[in-house]
Amino acid sequence: MEAGNGLWYRPGADSVARAFRGSGKTGLVLTGSDGEAVSALLETLAGEGLPCGDSREDGFRVDLDRPYGNLGCVILASGLGRRFGGNKLMAPFRGRPMIAWALEATAGIFRQRVVVTRHPEVARLCRRMEISAVLHDLPLRSDTVRLGLEALGQVEGCLFCPGDQPLLGRETVAALALGAVNEPQRILRPAFEGKPGAPVLFPAWTFAQLRQLPPGAGGGAVIRRYPDRVGLIPAGEKELMDADTPEMLARLAAWEV
Repeated sequence: MEAGNGLWYRPGADSVARAFRGSGKTGLVLTGSDGEAVSALLETLAGEGLPCGDSREDGFRVDLDRPYGNLGCVILASGLGRRFGGNKLMAPFRGRPMIAWALEATAGIFRQRVVVTRHPEVARLCRRMEISAVLHDLPLRSDTVRLGLEALGQVEGCLFCPGDQPLLGRETVAALALGAVNEPQRILRPAFEGKPGAPVLFPAWTFAQLRQLPPGAGGGAVIRRYPDRVGLIPAGEKELMDADTPEMLARLAAWEV
């Protein structure tokens, strides 16, 4: 169990606001045992014009003591890096291996995380950080999805997070998780100016289909079946960019924080 009492990453106003705006709900309710933190966050959100304090049952609810429910995360780290010229996940990015940034962006949010990889050096790094890793030699993208789900326990939703988006922010991951708790029937994706990207948070009702993907297919096959059940959470452009080549990695590294 990765996150629990006192170990959750506390969502900030940005993640709560984006999750709420992506939900289509009309009221926002914050609760928690730390009254000062709740009040401070409510004050910030109210200052942004959000309708805080609506206690209706169908309101968007955030419990600061347990904000993200029972969610899992699979970090996809099995790419062969053909365009990159090798294992890009261990390539240095701002002083750390690129995969480390995905691990940081997803920390403190999920009950369970697992990294699925073909690369022994990635598995060793994860284990040094006390993060579960599945090392495999299977060839297909569908294999990595299935292995990730098999490695998780009982969860109510799962974020599939690429390991090669080093500028993905934890506030965006938190917004997706908050959205999943409030709308467990929706598939949630981050989007920049309406254009969706990864990572994608799939609810539990999709798991059987994800385990039985056609050979070589990824989660997009499930997304295309249910376009009316996909929700979008606003995100920054740079967060959704992946580093497929050394040139792109250098470009992202030079991007101002």
